[in-house]
Amino acid sequence: MMSQTSDGDKLLIPVSEHDHTQGGMDASVILVEYGDYQCLSCGEVNRMIQEIQQQIPLCFVFRHFPRTHLHPQAQKAAEAAEAAAAQNKFWQMHNILFANQSALDNGHLLQYTYEIQLDIDRFLRDMTDYVHAKRVTQDIQGGIQSGVNSAPALFINSTRYRDAWDTEKLLNEIELQNT
Repeated sequence: MMSQTSDGDKLLIPVSEHDHTQGGMDASVILVEYGDYQCLSCGEVNRMIQEIQQQIPLCFVFRHFPRTHLHPQAQKAAEAAEAAAAQNKFWQMHNILFANQSALDNGHLLQYTYEIQLDIDRFLRDMTDYVHAKRVTQDIQGGIQSGVNSAPALFINSTRYRDAWDTEKLLNEIELQNT
């Protein structure tokens, strides 16, 4: 069972149309992740969530929480995901970034835009002008308000999930929330 010890365990920024979601927001389980594309633990959690999504209908929300002092390419990767979102391809870019966590430099980001068939000129303009930096910062600030200080951070139905990153434990907790 999840510990509910303090307000630092509550998601203070409610899920909205502003978020990147998979599944309906009316699902009985809403799983919010604050993540960092360069963080290996976030990559593992991403794979766990994909497995769980195959088994349980839930609403999955991804919010950015790049830890730039640890992962120097995480901010740019988050902005690339947002630039893809501006072209309705957030989840395609999200999946490519997690699949290629060790290759997030400019050349690779550009290669991914070709793979998912983005408008390259628009993507480059967005990246050069930092069009989506504010959105990433808003996610970070929302995470900090909810007590997030590192990634990955998960919230199940607005309550912080702090257990080990184990697929079975997470699946069990989601199933409990789903009943």
